[in-house]
Amino acid sequence: MKLGILAAGITPDELLAEFGSYAEMCAALLRSTGLEFDVAVFDVREGDFPDSLQQCDAWLVTGSKFSVYEDLAWIGRLKVLIREIHAARQPMIGICFGHQVIAEALGGKVEKYSGGWGVGLHQYRLEGGHAFISHSPTEFSLNAMHQDQVVSKPPEARVLASSDFCPYAGLVYGDSIISLQAHPEFTREFEDRLIRLRAGHPIPDAVAKAGLASMQDSGAVPDRDEIANWFATFLRQHYNNKV
Repeated sequence: MKLGILAAGITPDELLAEFGSYAEMCAALLRSTGLEFDVAVFDVREGDFPDSLQQCDAWLVTGSKFSVYEDLAWIGRLKVLIREIHAARQPMIGICFGHQVIAEALGGKVEKYSGGWGVGLHQYRLEGGHAFISHSPTEFSLNAMHQDQVVSKPPEARVLASSDFCPYAGLVYGDSIISLQAHPEFTREFEDRLIRLRAGHPIPDAVAKAGLASMQDSGAVPDRDEIANWFATFLRQHYNNKV
């Protein structure tokens, strides 16, 4: 399997050497499940896009500091590519910005959330059964880092996960797209460092303090392994059906 990672952002310079890029974090998350694949990373911010959909078997859109509604040429081009991937029914995963840009590309709406920033460890309700989940917990926890949200989902999207703070925290589109607002690729250590780095600007100090507090309990562990296995099962199912 060849996974095309559409890198819409990169780790802050202060953390890059220690933690790697967002693309590297996503690949490491998937490899932790035992999933075997080759990776092609496309830095879409710099206009680096695949020449054709046949270059990869599956796709993943990373997080980013940008907003999906910004009038930037690469974001517009990325939305076109997402629609092409969707039309070809190739599997695709979206994380944070990726979750939002897929929603916008397919008819949803993203806005700066009136309730402010979502940072730290957040709990989400799992909505409905899905073929890529072997057992269905009622809720899960992941690290979050966002100010924008999907406020109107695309007509075809079904809700995968929700919370009072983020009603469209996870979406599925048929059997070919999964997207999450939160970050399964972020470890607790990285989230802690990122919040501290951004405290005061752009994250208000009080919000940063609450986000850090959400991760202090020894039992407050993000369900990264669980979500990684969802993604891996989803990709395996598609690839096995293809071959």
